[in-house]
Amino acid sequence: MPSALPDGEPVPADGALPASALAGAADRPLGFYLHVPYCATRCGYCDFNTYTATELRGTGGVLASRDNYAETLVDEIRLARKVLGDDPRPVRTVFVGGGTPTLLAAGDLVRMLGAIREEFGLAPDAEVTTEANPESVDPAYLAELRAGGFNRISFGMQSARQHVLKVLDRTHTPGRPEACVAEARAAGFDHVNLDLIYGTPGESDDDWRASLDAAIGAGPDHVSAYALIVEEGTQLARRIRRGEVPMTDDDVHADRYLIAEERLSEAGFSWYEVSNWATSEGGRCLHNELYWRGADWWGAGPGAHSHVGGVRWWNVKHPGAYAGALAEGRSPGAGREVLSDEDRRVERILLELRLLDGVPLELLRAEGLAAARRALSDGLLRPEPFAEGRAALTLRGRLLADAVVRDLVD
Repeated sequence: MPSALPDGEPVPADGALPASALAGAADRPLGFYLHVPYCATRCGYCDFNTYTATELRGTGGVLASRDNYAETLVDEIRLARKVLGDDPRPVRTVFVGGGTPTLLAAGDLVRMLGAIREEFGLAPDAEVTTEANPESVDPAYLAELRAGGFNRISFGMQSARQHVLKVLDRTHTPGRPEACVAEARAAGFDHVNLDLIYGTPGESDDDWRASLDAAIGAGPDHVSAYALIVEEGTQLARRIRRGEVPMTDDDVHADRYLIAEERLSEAGFSWYEVSNWATSEGGRCLHNELYWRGADWWGAGPGAHSHVGGVRWWNVKHPGAYAGALAEGRSPGAGREVLSDEDRRVERILLELRLLDGVPLELLRAEGLAAARRALSDGLLRPEPFAEGRAALTLRGRLLADAVVRDLVD
């Protein structure tokens, strides 16, 4: 089941932000994340805030229904307009995630985007993305999305091997994600991503190479590759605990990452964030870059997180509770925190170190700067950026990114 929300102070009933959060807003890009919490089935590794029809039955009534979900989410977009007041920024990025957004009708996703356009306006070069399950779209659906303003799409591929998909409880058939790339291109999508997962129990190096080759051969301009994390409370965690499938160790994850870097680089992809590769700067996911660079975004939907000017908040998780709050004219926020300058410094280091151009050395304290010099000597940081005042990871450094960043934040 979905993981728990963090603790925090109460969110005002009207969602109002402290004045400090909007200070200097004009200098920061603004994005929207729209969360669609519905899935046809629950994948065995998933602990995201998502719900199947069975899980929702009897727990929220009509308020939890996906039939009227788009209108409920539009209500939060209108709330965002009230909270942000006369903020003049057009929206730079929109990302619809889940769950499975494409379980909703294409017209519902277009209506949600239309509300952002109406309330805030979209930047002329706005990036508008939706995630999609390969089995829940067809050419007509994709054409409707494209006509409605979506220009980027991300398909959950995970693996090209049937036995790997079975362990993950993924329901699509091998080959369908690759076909979706062609259908999205035919519909006019400018940018297409395929999501992959490595380190699934029972996956071999050859299985992983086959998945990479299939993804590359499909012709996307972006590939995301994530190490499988086995979260407590998931079906996969229970299967591993019972000894039904083996746990994959960190050395295997490292080997698979190196295989990904080799295969993707040979195919013309370049990494720009530890788990993300693109064929050009234009192919990068601008929305995720907002997160990594600490910009502003409003997360609408059950359990969605937001950040504006150093204030971070999160919504109630259950779709019924979420819809009920908005129906009563209340913010669906469950809690929030106001980040201190030190919090923001640490978060910048944690997130920006994962990027190609790294993090400014000026953010490091004496202990962190000494650790950075050691990391440089150990071949974990690149010499050229370091000489220019930035800590930027080498390939070996990417494999040890978590350890490097722990040292730098001291």
